[in-house]
Amino acid sequence: MCLLNGPTQRHQGKVPQSSPALIWLLCVVAGQLGMGVGCPSVCICNGTKVDCSGRGLVTLPTLNLPAGTRTLLLSNNRLASLLPGSFANHSGLEHLDLSNNYLDGLPAALFEGLGNLTELELRNNSLTMLDRDLLRGLGRLQRLDLSLNGLSSVPLGLLDELPGLAWLSLAGNRLHALERAAFEPLAGLQQLHLGGNPWECDCNLRDFKHWMEWLLYRGGRVDAVECTLPKDLRGRDIRGVPVEMFNYCLQLEDENGGTRGGTPPCGRASPPTAAQPSEGPPPATADCVRQRYRPVSVRRAIGTVVIAGVVCGIVCIMMVAAAAYGCIYASLMAKYQRELKKRQPLMGDGDGDGDQEEKQISSVA
Repeated sequence: MCLLNGPTQRHQGKVPQSSPALIWLLCVVAGQLGMGVGCPSVCICNGTKVDCSGRGLVTLPTLNLPAGTRTLLLSNNRLASLLPGSFANHSGLEHLDLSNNYLDGLPAALFEGLGNLTELELRNNSLTMLDRDLLRGLGRLQRLDLSLNGLSSVPLGLLDELPGLAWLSLAGNRLHALERAAFEPLAGLQQLHLGGNPWECDCNLRDFKHWMEWLLYRGGRVDAVECTLPKDLRGRDIRGVPVEMFNYCLQLEDENGGTRGGTPPCGRASPPTAAQPSEGPPPATADCVRQRYRPVSVRRAIGTVVIAGVVCGIVCIMMVAAAAYGCIYASLMAKYQRELKKRQPLMGDGDGDGDQEEKQISSVA
């Protein structure tokens, strides 16, 4: 409320008089600014948090968010679609929650302008596919929840601009297999949730299994990845399936004249176009293929080397001991034979005397 006061005086001097018209104008401007940053009528604003969850929203209302808003909650509504650039004017957002809605498709430019976003929740919607450019520009994203949807794949390029992503959930979808190349850009990933998917533990999942082993080796965490197919692996965690069970994949690749599904990519290099014909795979690609299919389970490789070294050491010790025993035995036998030969003439004379005595006894008898 603006109060129009007349001229005032202090004990030690006079204060310049204020015009009532000027004060009124300042009050009107302040009121207009206050209306511009007011809280949406369907939401509850509390500091830097705007809560529009559980309001039965079918469409996204006009969001005139207060300045300094960091969290926007739109969960537990009936939102089925969103327009591109719906959040473009709210670059200060750090947490956006769109979970528990009916979203079945998200435009590529939906999150354009949200460069400060660190947490994005899309849990429990009806998403069946994602545009590879959906998360472009979200370089500060640290937490992404895509669980409880109908996703059957993760497109290549979707996660390429998220090097700082630390927590990712794809649990409760319809994933059968995942491309290793889609997850390799996640250098900072610490936790990955993949449970509740119908995994097919065949050759299509072999490379991703290798990548999971590398993630575990550098301290990351992955929840259970239980196989549904083939039948002999049903219910088993693929992390505990020996890599030797995928050896038949190499035989299939040899029979098919190459790798399954083509040469695995080393990066995001685009395929050759008509203007740039490819006369053969470049040396860099060949090197990438060799590196891709080398054993990547470092723990298993180190364990194998240690065990092989111990076994070789034991065998060498046994061979040295056997050789020493053989030498000692041979020397003892040689010494025994020499002594035996020395004693044989003496033993021969004793036998002759005994025969003569026996003959004399018999003649007397």
